[in-house]
Amino acid sequence: MTQEASQNPSGRVAVVTGASSGLGRHFALTLAKAGYDVVAAARRTERLKDLAQEIEALGRRCEAVGIDVTEVASVTEGLENAWRRMGRFDVLVNNAGIALSAKALDHSDDDWNQVIDTNLTGAWHCAQAFARKLAETGAGGCIVNVASILGLRVAGQVAAYAVSKAAVIQMTKALALELAQQNIRVNALAPGYIETDLNRGFLQSDAGERMRRKIPMKRFGRPEDLDAGLLFLAGEGAGYVTGSVLTIDGGHVLPLP
Repeated sequence: MTQEASQNPSGRVAVVTGASSGLGRHFALTLAKAGYDVVAAARRTERLKDLAQEIEALGRRCEAVGIDVTEVASVTEGLENAWRRMGRFDVLVNNAGIALSAKALDHSDDDWNQVIDTNLTGAWHCAQAFARKLAETGAGGCIVNVASILGLRVAGQVAAYAVSKAAVIQMTKALALELAQQNIRVNALAPGYIETDLNRGFLQSDAGERMRRKIPMKRFGRPEDLDAGLLFLAGEGAGYVTGSVLTIDGGHVLPLP
């Protein structure tokens, strides 16, 4: 264990991928506020500097790590470096993902591969590397895969995204089955439409308004609506929960009367 890690040997450490913006950034801050030290991982490390400063201002440690989840070597090296710095891992929030909008017949092979490689294969790379590290040391922990309600229902012009998130849900269950013997829990968070800087324009459009009216609670979610679910799945209170999918969507997946 390095000198840096020994400064806080009892602190729980959460790894968050896709932490440079959007929900990943929010998740990293939520965990830091709850007392976790954070490994903030993203391809664009320059965008992690402000996040690291915010986390450190909360009295928690933050290690910014450059990781491209589509590259096995990048994931392995990044997590190994973070482990040496932090001394332990407890939680992986498998958040990195992208979405491309196009009609199914207009999806190019590059579109399909980019979405599947990031959302599904990238999540697999991170889960596998994280779990291997915990299995090597005998430490238990948990993985929270960020799926989507589009893994449970479909919508137009996001075929690759919906397929990737459905696969993430099945991956969650497969890993939960196999990793239970290593005391590693694996669950998924399935958000509905959550308003962020990236999608605010669409959600405030006429098309977004039509979608809002279909949600039983008649509003889009806010990032903070996910906080309790994330902290539950990551925390000790969910010690007997694995292979589950927690849907937070204002009732959007419910069948309409």
